[in-house]
Amino acid sequence: MIPKKNPARAASGRTPSALSWALGAMATMSTMTAVPVRAQSLDTVVISASRAEQRSFDAPAAIQSVDRDTIEGAGPQVNLSESLNRIPGLTILNRQNYAQDLQISIRGFGSRSSFGIRGIRLLIDGIPATTPDGQGQGSSISLTSTDRIEVLRGPLAQLYGNSAGGVIQAFTRDAPETPEFLSQLYTGSYGLRRTDWQYAGRVGRYGLVADYSTFNIDGYRSNSNAQRQQFNGKLSFEPNDQTRVNVVFNRFDMPLAQDPLGLTAAQLAANPQQAGTGASATRARKITLQNQLGTSVKYTLDTNRSFTARAYYGTRENLQYQASNAWVGLNRDYYGAGLQYNQQTRIGGRPVALLAGYEFDYSKERRQGGNATGGEKTPASLTRNEDNIAQNSDFFAQATTLASDDITVTTGLRSSTVRFASEDLYLSDGNGSGSVRYSAISPVLGLTYHATERLNLYLNYGKGFETPTLAEVAYTDRGATTTALFNPGLRASRSQHYELGAKWLPTPRSRLDVNLFQVRSSDEIVVASSSSGRTAFKNAPGTTRTGLEVSGKALLHPQLQASLAASWIDARFSKAYSNSSGSVASGNRLPGIPASFVFSELLWSSQSFEEIKPRANPDTRAGLELTSAGRVFANDTNTASADGYTTLNAKVSQGWAFGPALLTAYGRIDNLTDKRYVGSVIVNQAARQYYEPAPGRAWSLGLRLVLPL
Repeated sequence: MIPKKNPARAASGRTPSALSWALGAMATMSTMTAVPVRAQSLDTVVISASRAEQRSFDAPAAIQSVDRDTIEGAGPQVNLSESLNRIPGLTILNRQNYAQDLQISIRGFGSRSSFGIRGIRLLIDGIPATTPDGQGQGSSISLTSTDRIEVLRGPLAQLYGNSAGGVIQAFTRDAPETPEFLSQLYTGSYGLRRTDWQYAGRVGRYGLVADYSTFNIDGYRSNSNAQRQQFNGKLSFEPNDQTRVNVVFNRFDMPLAQDPLGLTAAQLAANPQQAGTGASATRARKITLQNQLGTSVKYTLDTNRSFTARAYYGTRENLQYQASNAWVGLNRDYYGAGLQYNQQTRIGGRPVALLAGYEFDYSKERRQGGNATGGEKTPASLTRNEDNIAQNSDFFAQATTLASDDITVTTGLRSSTVRFASEDLYLSDGNGSGSVRYSAISPVLGLTYHATERLNLYLNYGKGFETPTLAEVAYTDRGATTTALFNPGLRASRSQHYELGAKWLPTPRSRLDVNLFQVRSSDEIVVASSSSGRTAFKNAPGTTRTGLEVSGKALLHPQLQASLAASWIDARFSKAYSNSSGSVASGNRLPGIPASFVFSELLWSSQSFEEIKPRANPDTRAGLELTSAGRVFANDTNTASADGYTTLNAKVSQGWAFGPALLTAYGRIDNLTDKRYVGSVIVNQAARQYYEPAPGRAWSLGLRLVLPL
């Protein structure tokens, strides 16, 4: 969307986009005259990931989102990797292993994770899906009912606290005024079966979205079958004109996720579809059940002041059978609350947007482990039994002001305190109890120069920190052995983030975002030793990440749209250190981070993209996607790596209207050229089973029915 001139300053030619940012776009946009339809087709939805609603063009940060149409058109809505590969700076690799979740990193943060999400804050409807120690699960997001997903990168993400290398925030759709029933059915290669059943509608002040989905797949590789059921519900209501309440309940049930493990280079060359050593014989797998209930309340005092409060409670049960003939079980209870105050005011005659808040999050888990035989627990085999606690207590504040007609200043501060405690209940091998406390002050400062109505330039700086997770402090390196003793000596990583960016509208039909960044870290958390399924961690003295991100979108023709998301990163150890695998030289590349990642799409529609169409308007679409990734190293010593690759995907959809109902058919072919490549790597895997191969050519077909009631 092209910012419109403020009539009061039209003669000077100054842009009011800074004012829109400072006062909040929701209030400002209501007074704006309509902008050209063709410009609206290039502007993203209102963004709230930076804790204040505004247009993405006005936001002084590297921030993008994907909308509902993109999510639906990207695949069967099983994995975040289907749609988020359109975000530059975010690398999201599909392991083809539902026992270990996706491998997600933002500007290199999170790349060391061998399971789940690390180093990135994950939120769903404003409620954390990341525990206080920085662990998260991408599968917590119900994509079938998600309206949009936002990704915030760079210094401003540090205002979200511990492990905020970036922020991924998903929003459940709002209930429409006209109630509707929605159903989706998908089938595809390797036994893919996907169903979704949804009701959404409003009655008076109350709105309800209730979504139930199932997913089953036999898997590309041996021992990679998975079964999942998920429910996501959102109840919204307004008890009065000043108050809006959202209540969200999510249940994720994964009774089976077989673990095919990684492959050695020799196994990969011989047969990429085989399971790793011992996976089938030991029936390596994971079983997960998670329930979460949360609520958020926004109370508007007047047009310039509001409070937002949130609270949530959840449970997670996780049982994993490992190829080392062992099992690990986690039973977790977690809860949290937060309060935020927003105010729009004037100081010295200048508009200022202020916010301040407090967040508390708590997690307690019973961790147990023991021996297994044939993929089942061995009687009386308990070898680990402990209670672990993680909690954070954070204060934060942020202010944005128009320093002049051309310059917006954003500043913020977050004070974070994170505490871990472990009580060892199995004392046969010694007392592994312990506790540790981490604290940090994370300041952020940003300047935005509104050069013209079509060009914004911004410069940001921020300091961040990342604590180890509970899993990373669970073991201690004793030289010859890795012991199950709490490791309080593992320090939090500290980082300094620098960012220079530009947002440009070359024409009313195109937009280009460019970001240069550098991150300098000390005490980077890395693997010290790993054996028999036990991994101990240590601190490396320093790392640097320098990169370039480019995002572009253009209407080449009213019916033809092109988009590009490209990232290049040079991530290296800045100082030498050693681990159990050997010496890591200064200048070695950080593992798990492709040197480059490019996604490009060409999309054609039978109707003009310039038109604002209701969702029930059918059309025909066809698209071609290109994905290219650079070489990625698999270990700190840089002795193992996977080659880069380039793949092509094709997709088509056709919609039909049957009275008020809309039926849409979807078809996809991924990896058109049947390219053989490694989709992701397991960083520093002890048995050198680094490689997780991607499937060859694969197809999927889907039907989507929307029936107004």
